[in-house]
Amino acid sequence: MPLTSQAQLNSLMQTRQKIHWLIVALFAVVIVLDYSTPPPYVFGYLYIGAVLLASSSRLSRRATFTITVVAVLLTLLNLAIPGRFPVTAIAFANRLITALALVVTGWLGDRIQRYEEAITRQQLQLMAQEQLAQVREDFVSTLTHDLKTPLLGAIETLKALSEGLFGAISPPQRKALDVMMRSHQKTLGLVNTLMDVYRNDAEGLHLDKQLADLITLAEEAIADVTTLASSRQVYLTLSQAGSDFRRAYRVNADPLQLHRVLTNLIANAVNHSLRGGRVEVVLGASNGFYQVQVKDEGQGIRPEEVPLLFERFYQGSGDRQAKGTGLGLYLSRQIVEAHGGKIWAEPRSPQGAIFAFRLPACVEAPKQQPLAS
Repeated sequence: MPLTSQAQLNSLMQTRQKIHWLIVALFAVVIVLDYSTPPPYVFGYLYIGAVLLASSSRLSRRATFTITVVAVLLTLLNLAIPGRFPVTAIAFANRLITALALVVTGWLGDRIQRYEEAITRQQLQLMAQEQLAQVREDFVSTLTHDLKTPLLGAIETLKALSEGLFGAISPPQRKALDVMMRSHQKTLGLVNTLMDVYRNDAEGLHLDKQLADLITLAEEAIADVTTLASSRQVYLTLSQAGSDFRRAYRVNADPLQLHRVLTNLIANAVNHSLRGGRVEVVLGASNGFYQVQVKDEGQGIRPEEVPLLFERFYQGSGDRQAKGTGLGLYLSRQIVEAHGGKIWAEPRSPQGAIFAFRLPACVEAPKQQPLAS
């Protein structure tokens, strides 16, 4: 046993021995007062101090129970011992009331002691969980940082091989290199997302705000996801709620971060759409906010899962969560909330889901042009 723990144990033992002797001394004083006076003079109430001392000093429950029982017996025995004074009904009633008060005090002291022990256990569990969470986050942060450098080196090497810098390559070799390149880039994207999530949690999200047009950002995000949509035979459309004319949806925001949100939501919708399905990106304005909705025709989401979709690492039981890491939506929530906006999801009738967010609008004179298809 470490010296510090042994010293603490010795100190605890000494403290308990002092409490034991203090209780014994208190009992002796009360016995002398109680048994040397007539029964109507009830000094048994003073035993309450001993019972409270036993419970508040965290002696064992058995010790508290024993002290309470002994105090009750001594209080009642004074009616018959030493027997020099007559016992009246009032004295008997007072003794019973005192005994009841001692029992209630012992019971309450025991309850309080148990509550304190339960609170202490919960505090220790919370401290252990917090320490474990901190260790886990430090580990993930360090791991992702250390993974990024070799991944970048591997990607650059694959690029050099694909460009023939180390000699001619055959079509089958180029196909294999392309597969490896996509795999490494996907892994690098995951590492970057992990680093961003943990950096945002630790330091907050730093925004480079400027005037940005949501419809322009939506068009750029759709262009980035077009290849993925084509491979899954999913059609992408962009429209404005209640209008066929293009207008500006200007917000004071970080364009790069909003582009990530739009790309995440659109790619998420594509990944969970059926072949031949359609993903709609709809922009609208209401009550000083600009709103973006991404609608798909996939398997939909369960109502009980809706509040959990934007939690970190959440992996639901439905088909929608079968792909992905549970970080894209969490990062999107971080970005939208950092802009003073709100992000949410809801089931779509008769089939599919809607992921949407809204941001405060920058009021400008509307510019109407035909909306590009």
